[in-house]
Amino acid sequence: MAKEKKIVKDKINWKKELKLAPGYIIILLWVAFTLMLLGWILAASLSTTMDIFAGKALKFPTGLHFENYAKAWGSGGVATFFMNSLLYSVISCTLLILICAPAAYVLARFTFIGNKIIQTGFVSAMGVPITMIVLPLFCLVANMGILNNVVASKATLIFLYIGINIPYTTIFLLTFFANLSRTYEEAAAIDGCPPVKTFWKIMFLMAQSGIVTVTIFNFINIWNEYFLSLIFANSDELRPVAVGLYGMLQSMQYTGNWAGMFAAVVIVFLPTFILYIFLSEKIIGGVTGGIKG
Repeated sequence: MAKEKKIVKDKINWKKELKLAPGYIIILLWVAFTLMLLGWILAASLSTTMDIFAGKALKFPTGLHFENYAKAWGSGGVATFFMNSLLYSVISCTLLILICAPAAYVLARFTFIGNKIIQTGFVSAMGVPITMIVLPLFCLVANMGILNNVVASKATLIFLYIGINIPYTTIFLLTFFANLSRTYEEAAAIDGCPPVKTFWKIMFLMAQSGIVTVTIFNFINIWNEYFLSLIFANSDELRPVAVGLYGMLQSMQYTGNWAGMFAAVVIVFLPTFILYIFLSEKIIGGVTGGIKG
């Protein structure tokens, strides 16, 4: 007869837990504070401007006003800003992976003259502030005469987002490719699979956790980017959500539609919030996987 296995529960080390108690308390307070802020913003977006200034946003004395979202999306211009940011983020993130993944794989798996210099160059580029290069970039784009063309201006912003995020994305993925076992490549080589096909069919898929993680980070960075879009997006047709919301905030002194403003904030916040909720495990797994190898 097979012996039944007894499930042994580890005893709680109360001394160790008490030492960690201050950290737990700080985290709980931070979570409670964040949830309170998010809850108030959500309540304000469903309230009216008069209720907000009267301090009754959480009580809903006049009911729930879902029309705030419809007005913010339509007449408030949030739809244009939202779609612009979505366009910039999706195209930039896709092209970043197509450019940086092969580069990171070559740098991680092959030894050649200049390999370390290129890696050092990427790391150094990550430390260059955007404020140092934005003026030369603007002068270059202005001299090309494309700032008044909507399509060319959008393409310029996408190109800038890609260029700025290439060093970070390449270094991030380089760690994942460096930690993958070489037995897969050796087996593919024995079967007659060329290096390029090996990368796209095998190694690219094995680095999926790192690719998903860095894509999420890039998406959030580009979605929330403000400085470049403020300089290069000179019309509502081009502006993403960050600059668009700032313009809406400035106009509040004339319209006074604060409830619509909070509705716009919720709409803009939703994509990144959904990413964190549904892909949090992949983010944590990707980061720890890159560290552990």
